[in-house]
Amino acid sequence: MTIKALAPDELLTTTRSVRKRLDLTRPVDPALVRECLRIALQAPSGGNRQDWHWIVVTDPELRRAIGDYYRRSFQVYQQSGSSAGALFQDEPARAATQRRVSESAVYLGEHMGEVPVLVIGCIAVSGGRLPEGNQAGLWGSLLPAAWSYMLAARARGLGTAWTTLHLAYESEIATLLGIPSEVRQGVLIPTAYHTGETFKPAHRQPLDEVLHLDRW
Repeated sequence: MTIKALAPDELLTTTRSVRKRLDLTRPVDPALVRECLRIALQAPSGGNRQDWHWIVVTDPELRRAIGDYYRRSFQVYQQSGSSAGALFQDEPARAATQRRVSESAVYLGEHMGEVPVLVIGCIAVSGGRLPEGNQAGLWGSLLPAAWSYMLAARARGLGTAWTTLHLAYESEIATLLGIPSEVRQGVLIPTAYHTGETFKPAHRQPLDEVLHLDRW
């Protein structure tokens, strides 16, 4: 397929989380997903260990089962009061944005199992046990590659979203997909064509509100 030429800055600032605008009816060519994953494998990893694994789920029954787990987890998350729609209620402009984010998250929670391709990024862990304390070193060897996958997908006309709520049922999904005990899941990336026409940079707080030079 023809890849839309995007300048690096445009690609980085317009790769959005796509939830409500995922095209649930249009098939995605598996070769396209493979292209994106080949690019993802160029990302850095700690010690160049490359301990990542990628599970691409297209089977309708498996997608439906994963979607059921995701929906159950999302319902708990929503009931906890920590969902995106509950944020920034004292800031009208930001609250309106958060409501839209929340609505799209609800939509994805209901339709995850219908997304044509579900990509689960995993990493091999010694003994299957996550380390105690700060785990930045471990996940830092997976997350850059997952983000690279999402950028590559954006360049090819595909929408994605970063999700982790399925991890509440990590063991159940591992059993469902036959994932070995020493391999842990880190991210679930729904992948589909998007129904919108374009993407644009999102509103963000000014840099100087979060920038600290030398000291806090």
